[in-house]
Amino acid sequence: GYGHTVPLSDGGKAFCIIYSVIGIPFTLLFLTAVVQRIIVYVTRRPVLYFHIRWGFSKQVVAIIHAIVLGFITVSCFFLIPAAIFSVLEDDWNFLESFYFCFISLSTIGLGDYVPGEGYNQKFRELYKIGITCYLLLGLIAMLVVLETFCELHELKKFRKLFYVKKDKEEDQVNIMEHDQLSFSSISDQAASMKDDQKANEPFVASQSPTSNDSSLNN
Repeated sequence: GYGHTVPLSDGGKAFCIIYSVIGIPFTLLFLTAVVQRIIVYVTRRPVLYFHIRWGFSKQVVAIIHAIVLGFITVSCFFLIPAAIFSVLEDDWNFLESFYFCFISLSTIGLGDYVPGEGYNQKFRELYKIGITCYLLLGLIAMLVVLETFCELHELKKFRKLFYVKKDKEEDQVNIMEHDQLSFSSISDQAASMKDDQKANEPFVASQSPTSNDSSLNN
């Protein structure tokens, strides 16, 4: 957050805290859902199209696509808006306007530069609404570019260097112990079934001679 509009009363500060606790997670969920849907049409499908249709390497196409997308985003949300702000704001030059765009879209928000605060600002309400839309669209575009670069194969390898390695030996030991228990239980069940069959066999054999003798006597 930045700007000169801040809550002064205790009730306003408490409401701001409660609103932020509820609003920030919902905003993150909204941005995540929007970015995940946009990146399918902006990044994944174009890369897959050039890979299948023209036979280019998928990694090369992904790198070129990420660079082109980054250049378009910087041009549309940094350079062009900075030139517009330098014209609309009397006290800003191009560097200060670019600085405002970068600080705002990178979610730093220092508040040292706030557009639309001049006394002679024309259509101030409409100007503020336009800036709000610009910040929202610019933030979505920045997240799409970051997600596009994160999907590159080279960056995935780089990120694996910082992952916590799992102890595979303990997992294998647990799996072996589980397998041994399962095999031992099966073998114990098979042995008990054999013992039961052997225990029943003498009774069957002892009954067969008597039945034969009775048949002979008859």
